[in-house]
Amino acid sequence: MEKGKKACTLLLGALRLMSMAATLSATIVTITSRERVIVFNFPVDAKYHYTPSLKFFAIANGIGSVYSLAVLFIPATKLRRLVVAFDVVITMLLTASASAALAVGHVARKGDSHAGWIPICGQVPKFCDHVLAALILGFCGVFIYMFLLLHAIHTFIKPILL
Repeated sequence: MEKGKKACTLLLGALRLMSMAATLSATIVTITSRERVIVFNFPVDAKYHYTPSLKFFAIANGIGSVYSLAVLFIPATKLRRLVVAFDVVITMLLTASASAALAVGHVARKGDSHAGWIPICGQVPKFCDHVLAALILGFCGVFIYMFLLLHAIHTFIKPILL
């Protein structure tokens, strides 16, 4: 039984490292996404910090990566309930930020004919590709956190039900 518990702890630690890597990578890719093009003889800049939802996405993923690193150093027996509560908060934060960034990315790629917004990814493809890569990494972090959260909820509810 001790072997199974140790393997589970190692797996959870590896998942925390993977979530940290995904969220940190999403932060770095988002922050480095910029492109300058010339449109009708005017320079046009596309930077992540021009869009509030991309700023939210970068900050939320940064918080998620720092939290993942911090949780690795918390002893498994102490503060366990607090870690589960913060896992819920971080999962919701990452989900909200990824959804907001995805909505802006969709408008940037497809536009919105009803609102009169034209797609911009034809003019700044490098920027859009960077944001797409960051979104993929961000959603990987969300899915890993959801798995960690489901595992934590399962381990806490199981003793209550028995």
